[in-house]
Amino acid sequence: MSTLDRQYHILQKPVITEKASDDTAKRNAYHFRVPVDANKIEIRRAVEKLFNVKVLAVNTATVRSKVRRRGYVAGSTQAWKRAMVTLAEGNTIDIL
Repeated sequence: MSTLDRQYHILQKPVITEKASDDTAKRNAYHFRVPVDANKIEIRRAVEKLFNVKVLAVNTATVRSKVRRRGYVAGSTQAWKRAMVTLAEGNTIDIL
């Protein structure tokens, strides 16, 4: 996969929760679900290219998988990574 194709696959979907909405209002930070192997530099470049904004900081958090049961069958949820992208003042992303 070329680097241009990778940029389009970095941001999988926005995370829209009450905590993420509060973070957007307080410090102009947007939350995205990204691949587990994505790094902060790739995330910064993808957001700047796709939304044409200036990124100040990128914070990431890996959400570990949890064991779940359904009857006799045991399985686990998928591990994923959250990226909190803080934008420069005056920049916004229209997610909804």
